[in-house]
Amino acid sequence: MKLIYVAGKFTADTGWGIEQNVRRAEDVGIYIARLGAMPVIPHANTRYFADECTPEFWYAGTLELLKRCDAVIMCEGWADSKGAREEYGEARTRGNMMVFLHGVTPDEEIRKWARYG
Repeated sequence: MKLIYVAGKFTADTGWGIEQNVRRAEDVGIYIARLGAMPVIPHANTRYFADECTPEFWYAGTLELLKRCDAVIMCEGWADSKGAREEYGEARTRGNMMVFLHGVTPDEEIRKWARYG
C-alpha cells in the first residue's frame, strides 16, 4: 500500500486556527484513503504538542516522516506555510516521490498511481 504524506499549514495565531488547519489536513487524509492509499497526517499526530518542543524539532521530524512516504499531497494554502514549503522542496528533490496538489490533480490520476504506481 502506498503512503501519502499530507502537507499543509499547521501553525496559526490561535488554538482554534490550528484546529481548523488540522481538520483540513484530516479531510485530505480521508480523501486519500478513499482513493486507495494510506494517509500520513503529521498535523493529527501532534495537534496538542506544538509548545512541547522547538519548531526546528517538529520541522526535522515531519521531514523524516515525509522521506518514508511514497508521495505527498499539498493541501490548499500550503504555500503560506514555511514547513509545507520545505516539505514541497524535499519532495521535489526526491526523484522517486510523487507530488500531488489537492484540488488540482484529478482523482483518477491519484487513484491509479496509488493502486498501480
